[in-house]
Amino acid sequence: MKFITYKTFCSAAGLCALLSSCSFGPPPEPARAERIMYEWHDLGGAGEISIHIDLSDQIATIKRAGQEVGWCFVATGIEGRGTRPGTYKVSEKLEDKHSNKYGWIENELGEMVNNDATPSTPRKKGERYIPAPMPYWMRLTDYGIGMHVGNIPNPGDPASHGCIRMPKDFVPLLYAEVKLGTTVKIVH
Repeated sequence: MKFITYKTFCSAAGLCALLSSCSFGPPPEPARAERIMYEWHDLGGAGEISIHIDLSDQIATIKRAGQEVGWCFVATGIEGRGTRPGTYKVSEKLEDKHSNKYGWIENELGEMVNNDATPSTPRKKGERYIPAPMPYWMRLTDYGIGMHVGNIPNPGDPASHGCIRMPKDFVPLLYAEVKLGTTVKIVH
């Protein structure tokens, strides 16, 4: 019986070009899978859209005529700025809205020096207040709570000032189907 060493095999078979290395070192680390932030499978059939937001799980479920057509992670209000449970109706839709309550402060070089500012936050010379963008705004309350595109730093955890932040690629899909008067139920 003839034994072939790994080195001989690599040389003889010409596989070194195909392999990342003929050494006995550790294999390369596999690529990390990205977390799925939403699913959308609405075909736009008959029936109205409704939205159910679970504050405990930080997940919104979207239904059309009672059948689930999508879901997404959300980031709702942090402790002290919590998103209130209740049943709401979408009362305003704006594709390009900026907050009149929250934003950040940049210095003269455009560097962020305060990421949690209000219009009245004191600023040094050369600094300016930038209102937070809230693309695809869907208003739920008269006191400024709505759904919109926003950062979800840790899916499953609250992170906002009270609004419902949703994934960037998801919100335009939902926005196109939501009408004034669409029901949004927020529960614990």
